[in-house]
Amino acid sequence: MEERLVRNSAERLQRQFAGTFNTETIERYIHDSQTQLTSQATVSRWLPVLIERVTRDRLRAVMRLDGIADTKPAVLFLCVHNAGRSQIAAGWMRHLAGDLIDVFSGGSMPAADSNQGVVDTMAAVGIDISTEYPKPWTDDVVRAADVIVSMGCGEACPIVPGTQYLDWDIPSPTGGPADALAEVRDDIRTRVEALIASLGVLR
Repeated sequence: MEERLVRNSAERLQRQFAGTFNTETIERYIHDSQTQLTSQATVSRWLPVLIERVTRDRLRAVMRLDGIADTKPAVLFLCVHNAGRSQIAAGWMRHLAGDLIDVFSGGSMPAADSNQGVVDTMAAVGIDISTEYPKPWTDDVVRAADVIVSMGCGEACPIVPGTQYLDWDIPSPTGGPADALAEVRDDIRTRVEALIASLGVLR
């Protein structure tokens, strides 16, 4: 990642995290995220965007771990490619809970690109996830999560003592027809609604 892009990302993140992280800390996280992501060839297409987004997620997680952020629940959705089920779940939770829950997602083997069928099926219910791209999870985010929802990442899913784990047995929507995608989408909505209710954030 060119230094110019690093500086641009650092400036955007500095505006978001003003008063919490200085530029040096943000740039250090950017470079560390770049090192992690460049080791995974599948994410190279959107690398500059992914580096900034992974860094943003990590900084949000660090704020929680350091007790700087508020105490709202944090949920991490995991699947293999972070292009289907976990993106659908994260999209639903952001839509239904707004900013009452910190939402993260990731994959054990992130896909090289978004799943257009998944983007389309969410757009059909008025939810835009077209700017989301597959990304791996990081240790910071895993440790910051109150609830980790696994949807097929198997033995690769991280284990953190004291964290609530949910295993949702949902078929992968990859390559399926539109009606099958819609069934998966609606199934995930029902589960997300139940999870939000269990967290007690909506009154």
